Amino acid sequence: MNTGCIELVSGVRIGPGSSLVVIAGPCVIEAEDVCFRIAGHMQEVCGRLGLPYVFKASFDKANRTSVKSFRGLGLHDGLAVLGRIRERFKVPVLTDVHESDQAALVAGVVDVLQIPAFLCRQTDLLVAAGQTGKPVNIKKGQFLAPGDMATAVEKVRSTGNTRVLVTERGTTFGYHNLVVDMRSLVQMAALGVPVVFDATHAVQLPGGQGHASDGQREFVFPLARAAAAVGIHGLFLEVHPNPAEACSDGPNSLPLQDVESVLAKVKAIHELVG
Repeated sequence: MNTGCIELVSGVRIGPGSSLVVIAGPCVIEAEDVCFRIAGHMQEVCGRLGLPYVFKASFDKANRTSVKSFRGLGLHDGLAVLGRIRERFKVPVLTDVHESDQAALVAGVVDVLQIPAFLCRQTDLLVAAGQTGKPVNIKKGQFLAPGDMATAVEKVRSTGNTRVLVTERGTTFGYHNLVVDMRSLVQMAALGVPVVFDATHAVQLPGGQGHASDGQREFVFPLARAAAAVGIHGLFLEVHPNPAEACSDGPNSLPLQDVESVLAKVKAIHELVG
């Protein structure tokens, strides 16, 4: 993929010629000790493999299937946890922003702002995120063609912020299903931005349980392997010590015990294709 690098934080770049960046963590901040366990494990694994690591988790999941679903610790308590993770483990931190008035506050704590897929067309949100000057990761909506992301990228860049990356997380395929068109990775790279592949949301079955989403975890590794062969710059994973007990996205989360094996093989493919 022929596109320029951007600097996520000092010493960590994403794009061609750079190491594969791993963005991984739980779907939502459910408890500080769980997040600490995940961050510590991922830091150790990525350290052994020589891969830059960014911790991710949401302080609020505003788009849960059911009104009864766990959403997280909320803005202030959630940001406090993210700040402590950043300080203790010395790793960059990424989290979602759902409303434009959250952007400045969140940017004061984390290193990368993420625009959720369902909100990738929200002009005020994209502009507010761009105005913080922090890198902005825009997740491609399940309802968008890859080329449609050009306007989302343009909205952030209109603020003068050129540190934009985009993430493929699957496209709606009928009811309760997603499909990944690997061509999208090439098409979005042509926009001049680094491309990340979200291997765990890509195997989600939205609303598949009726009251919650389901998932097909067994396809995480095959899809990650395929995306690395196409040529991605970052890999996004939802991971958990015990996915069966996760408060959100358990069926599509990767168990911590499987992470190192998956990353080692994906790294080998990434380096092979250059």
